[in-house]
Amino acid sequence: MTINTDDATDGETNSEDDFEEYADLGATTSNAMDIAETSMDRVRELVPDETPADRIRQKSVHATGDPEFQHLMRFTGTDDDEPVRAGARAVLDEQPIVTDITMVKAGITGRGHDCPVRKAIGNGAELAAETGMTRTAASVLELDKQGVYDGAIAVVGNAPTAALALSDCIEDGTRPAVVVATPVGFVKAAESRKRLRDVAAEYGVPAITNVGRRGGSGLAAGLTNELVHVASDVREGTINL
Repeated sequence: MTINTDDATDGETNSEDDFEEYADLGATTSNAMDIAETSMDRVRELVPDETPADRIRQKSVHATGDPEFQHLMRFTGTDDDEPVRAGARAVLDEQPIVTDITMVKAGITGRGHDCPVRKAIGNGAELAAETGMTRTAASVLELDKQGVYDGAIAVVGNAPTAALALSDCIEDGTRPAVVVATPVGFVKAAESRKRLRDVAAEYGVPAITNVGRRGGSGLAAGLTNELVHVASDVREGTINL
């Protein structure tokens, strides 16, 4: 990695490791890292910093710029921390990260993990044409036929129909390691997340979702990146799952 020293204070440079924590925030210079650190410090003043689930709540606030968003997050599992633990373990096991659309995939950090990252959209075109279902729903179903979602980190950041299709897959026996679903919009978004929570709870699939109309690709990518950061901290021995 090349560091731009023009922005460094007093000519000092920062090591690659110094920036790793903020890679998903776009920090590649000293000034950018200062902004990222200050932003997260302010978030920690507004959101508890005691549990793995708190880290997800913090990331949701950072991604949305809204302190109240922490109260909209929902965790499906034996406790709030289970989906975070499951996601971090999947990262450590280098399981695939599968997003619904390109924008979410583009937001997944390339640092701190060796997980293959792929998108669903672009698969299932024939199924969509034959049935009239959305391309994202057809893409999820097509990848599920290939067994892609079993053991994977399944991420839905945009399309409610992708969340609904993934719910059907889970009901039919598919078992992702964890689901991160924050589809956004006024039509079926909240309903799709509720269905996913219900199905995930019934079949024991850990899930991270939110309530309400808001959400989106940036939020989904940010939450997934936080699972990567938790895994990195486990790898370095600073936390224990």
